[in-house]
Amino acid sequence: MSAPLYSPARVKELLEKYGLRATKSLGQNFLIDGNALRFMVEASGTTAYSDVLEVGPGLGVLTHGLAETGARVTALEKDTRLEAVLTETLADVPNAKVIFTDALEWDYSQLPNNSILCANLPYYISTALITKFLESQKFSQLTFLVQREVAERLEAAPGQDGYGFLGAVVSLYGSAKRLRDVSKNSFYPIPDVVSSIAQISVRSGAKPAKGMIQVLEAALHHRRKTIRNNLRLAKYSDEQIEAALLHAKLEPAARGEDIPLEQIALLAATLHPA
Repeated sequence: MSAPLYSPARVKELLEKYGLRATKSLGQNFLIDGNALRFMVEASGTTAYSDVLEVGPGLGVLTHGLAETGARVTALEKDTRLEAVLTETLADVPNAKVIFTDALEWDYSQLPNNSILCANLPYYISTALITKFLESQKFSQLTFLVQREVAERLEAAPGQDGYGFLGAVVSLYGSAKRLRDVSKNSFYPIPDVVSSIAQISVRSGAKPAKGMIQVLEAALHHRRKTIRNNLRLAKYSDEQIEAALLHAKLEPAARGEDIPLEQIALLAATLHPA
């Protein structure tokens, strides 16, 4: 009986068999921890009735674990070198399919409503991916591995250390929590950072007001700059800015990371009227 897919020996064997090695530029660190794998699958809430999306399947370790529940699993993989190895590792789970594409460019409207995301995300594009997942309004829950610092930022509120664009966007759509940390030794090759399994629960029907994302991005783009200066850098006119600040009852010297979302919404209502 062959070793499980997540075992270090099996991972090394597959990489050698197909002449592969992890590509740092694609953020490839393969999961080799069975406990972390099982925790992720269970925490994701995946069942035989679920439609699950994975991004960055690598050698198919998590993909296989998700498919074993009976769920319909779609995995997006940018690295076409992995096609042969994924054909082998997923041969016994016909309910899993791999689409070779860039996850930042894929059309998420193709997914069924109330899909689940479960993935070991490429860390270098994790913020951009999480934003796209939420904006698609196709997911009920996201469970993923990310760098621990990113997981901490997901939970941060205005005025707290680490609060920024990502935490603000998450708050517009739902709530986040860090479930547990995962040791560096749970990956091959060993990464430079500690990872965390995080989860975002999406509120049903959550849809930010017009212009909210753009104003948030502008307000939080340069930490420590005033809201007035950040909005100027985003090319809003002085007339627009003054009217928006007055409507939101904000001082021009306020800083974006300290402003509650309710007041950001008032700024957006003036800067992007319906």
